[in-house]
Amino acid sequence: MPEASHQHNQPEYTVSDIALAIKRSVEDVFGYVRVRGELSGFKRATSGHLYFDLKDDKSVLNGVCWKGTAQRLSFKPEDGLEVICTGKLTTYPARSNYQMVVESMEPAGEGALMALLEKRKKQLAAEGLFDAARKQELPFMPQRIGVVTSPTGAVIRDILHRIAERFPVQVQVWPVRVQGEGAAEEIAAAIRGFNAMKEPPELLIVARGGGSMEDLWCFNEEVVVRAAADSHIPLISAVGHETDTTLIDYAADVRAPTPTAAAEFAVPVRSEWLVTLDQWGMRLNRRMLQLIRERSDYVAGLARGIPNPAQLLGYAMQRLDDWTERLNQALPALVERRAQQLSVLQAKLSVGRIQQRLALAAQRLEVLRLDQAVIRLLRDKEEALRLQDKLFETLNYRSVLRRGYALVKRPSGELVFAAAQLAAQDGVVLLFEDGQVEATVGSSAAKPAAAKKPPSKPDSGGQSSLF
Repeated sequence: MPEASHQHNQPEYTVSDIALAIKRSVEDVFGYVRVRGELSGFKRATSGHLYFDLKDDKSVLNGVCWKGTAQRLSFKPEDGLEVICTGKLTTYPARSNYQMVVESMEPAGEGALMALLEKRKKQLAAEGLFDAARKQELPFMPQRIGVVTSPTGAVIRDILHRIAERFPVQVQVWPVRVQGEGAAEEIAAAIRGFNAMKEPPELLIVARGGGSMEDLWCFNEEVVVRAAADSHIPLISAVGHETDTTLIDYAADVRAPTPTAAAEFAVPVRSEWLVTLDQWGMRLNRRMLQLIRERSDYVAGLARGIPNPAQLLGYAMQRLDDWTERLNQALPALVERRAQQLSVLQAKLSVGRIQQRLALAAQRLEVLRLDQAVIRLLRDKEEALRLQDKLFETLNYRSVLRRGYALVKRPSGELVFAAAQLAAQDGVVLLFEDGQVEATVGSSAAKPAAAKKPPSKPDSGGQSSLF
């Protein structure tokens, strides 16, 4: 009992009390810390908050970066990157674990960024985004040039000044941020926006001034590299100084060491081309004059071989006069010959000759009618004969024999029409369709029953008895 009473004297805490006490203790001791570790399990929630783990070879620390802080980051965090995070430690009572609320994050030196850059470069190169076969040739003399850069600063002024100095053309500027959170997305959107225009520019320049690796990091982001590789407009990359290299340089069609050099790549020098055109014009004029002289000499040589035109025309005029005279003589003769032919034809068209020809035609018509009547009569007779032949065939006794009947005759050839005409032992001849058989009446032929019995087979002598 005393032992139980001693336990009841201990103060009681709720779970929330314990969680709150631990939270205050942790935050008091670790209110401001800098932690170095490798990012793992990184994810960006739809709310914009970042959740990740910081780990080394022995331990893991949960981390969270709220949306406002995440938007201020100068680079894009991802798994495997070593970073230094600044913030405070706190607890998450709902899960009874502790975590770090990150207020700032930076890569752990250029070595970490270089490792990440090399990893991303190998990944995109394996996809073929840097292949030389994808590169496009720059237009020789574009009329419109699109520039993706910051609207303020020396870069855009240098590009515009250099283009105006060399060959003034229309320049369209798409203002973007070139550093910090969201800069990569704006640059990629600008490149795709120029490509989506109804009348897009003929050349794109993506430019930025020099800076540290962290300052230029947005040009290493995957979204920018893919937008540059997908551009169907030739693209010049002019990011940083000559020694600075970003991934967009590999995806662009041409890399310029500086923005000013990009302007020089974009357009030729107008004055130089005017001089060149003048030289070409003078060469063309000299060549044309030389060609005209050569053609003139050639035509003159051909003209010397051509006969005198007046002489050619004289021959033609003489032939024309000859044909005119012959035509004048031929026309009266032709008219006279045609008149004689007409008189002959007119004589043939007398009334008597016409009546004679009509009478002859009437006779021929009558003969033709008679021939038609004879033909009809012959056809009618042929049809009647055919009907008579058919009737004869029907009434022919051989047709009856073919149906299985037999004709009974006496040996003298007299036909037997009734059984009463025969007596026993009378000889008869049975005529069938395919031949005849001699037979003998076996009994009185007057018995009806005997008439119904079939005849017996003939013997080898060709005779049979009739029962």
